[in-house]
Amino acid sequence: MKLITIIGARPQFIKAAPFSEEFRKKNIEILVHTGQHYDANMSDIFFDELGIPKPDYNLGVGSGSHGKQTACMLEGIEEIILKEKPDGLLVYGDTNSTLAGALAASKLHIPVYHVEAGLRSYNKLMPEEQNRILTDHISDILLCPTETAVSNLKKEGVVSGVVNTGDIMYDTVLRNIEIANQKYGNGVWFDEIVRENGEIIKLRENEYYLATVHRAENTDNQEKLLNIFKAFSDLDKPVLLPLHPRTKKLIEGLEVDLKNIIIVKPVGYLLMLYLISNAYMVVTDSGGLQKEAYFLKTPCTTLRDQTEWVETLENCWNVLSQIDVEEIKTKVQRELTCIKYPQPKSFGEGNAALKICEAIIDGGKINE
Repeated sequence: MKLITIIGARPQFIKAAPFSEEFRKKNIEILVHTGQHYDANMSDIFFDELGIPKPDYNLGVGSGSHGKQTACMLEGIEEIILKEKPDGLLVYGDTNSTLAGALAASKLHIPVYHVEAGLRSYNKLMPEEQNRILTDHISDILLCPTETAVSNLKKEGVVSGVVNTGDIMYDTVLRNIEIANQKYGNGVWFDEIVRENGEIIKLRENEYYLATVHRAENTDNQEKLLNIFKAFSDLDKPVLLPLHPRTKKLIEGLEVDLKNIIIVKPVGYLLMLYLISNAYMVVTDSGGLQKEAYFLKTPCTTLRDQTEWVETLENCWNVLSQIDVEEIKTKVQRELTCIKYPQPKSFGEGNAALKICEAIIDGGKINE
């Protein structure tokens, strides 16, 4: 079977690693990198660390408005489909790369396979939610990470070709956490951060908050962005903040108090796993980081009103917070009752890559 896979952003690189390894055992995969994430720390390092095959095509789209970015991807992907004549096209998640790939294939009557289908935050103001819904409704096989995702699709009348494969990010975490521990244990993690960023205050394991902020709903609103940084500056532990290049650019013009906040360059996947695993708590607006924290049994506070990963909310392993200074401080500094409870196996057994391959090759009929 010949398959085109579309990737373009950090979470997609993470998901692509176990699938590519499994699928390429008996099939042909053409890997297309849209270039949506193009900074070396947001792209190249993931290919190196996770052993992802070198992309066959790189569209080099870069940043831009949603319309311009999606249109450039659509044009480039269409040309590749016409040249390669694949049996199908696979997309991951909810980025503009996802939607562009699905649209290009669907209009050329090429089957579309959507990994992470069925997620819903029920907030259509989020571009990610729009991308998810549109992609799901033109996909031929919908590869869901959880039973909640299957139920969401059923509510929308989508039942054909729907398969619960488990979460492929869980595969990647299980495959790499020990590698991360061996590579960055014994203080190597801190030395690496200093080497990349210069001297910072001494951090100790389990005595820092690990934060990320990149969602447009937070970064494009100056009041929200200022509230997040005000809350961070008043927390009872230092906040380690690997900052997305786009967010860094946005705060440069604001009068932001960086007291208690340690801003560093984006880090690679293995170091990020180590930082998540050894943080007191993760504070984020990222969907992927919510899950990685859950998989590694690190409590999380999500800086959003809703989450597509509702499973992480059980027993308060993850807690949502509105973008209000006092609410963020209260939620982050809450008593961690979650550690008293076992986690249910909501995301599968860590064999999603194999199940996704089987579903695609079998035509999506496994669970019909």
